[in-house]
Amino acid sequence: MAEKIDIRHVAKLARIALSEEEVARFGEQLGDLLEHVNVLSELDTASVPATAQVVESRNVERADEISACLDRETVLSMAPQRQGGFFRVPRIIAEP
Repeated sequence: MAEKIDIRHVAKLARIALSEEEVARFGEQLGDLLEHVNVLSELDTASVPATAQVVESRNVERADEISACLDRETVLSMAPQRQGGFFRVPRIIAEP
């Protein structure tokens, strides 16, 4: 059973301005999504154990050991720009 979604109301709640074309497109996409969810809800999941995560997750760690590092001058020689003994990077925050 297809659900009717008031895209304009959802957009208003989200404070998003949508064009008429976007309202039509998103309405169709959300309708398709709800139909898919309805299909999934028909599956028998009684024998499926509850889980919080579908992919196994574990921490990847390594030993904290001191090892040789790259030579500073070698690394700085590969930098596009340098200033003295430092990397020079473009400003990313505008001045007030």
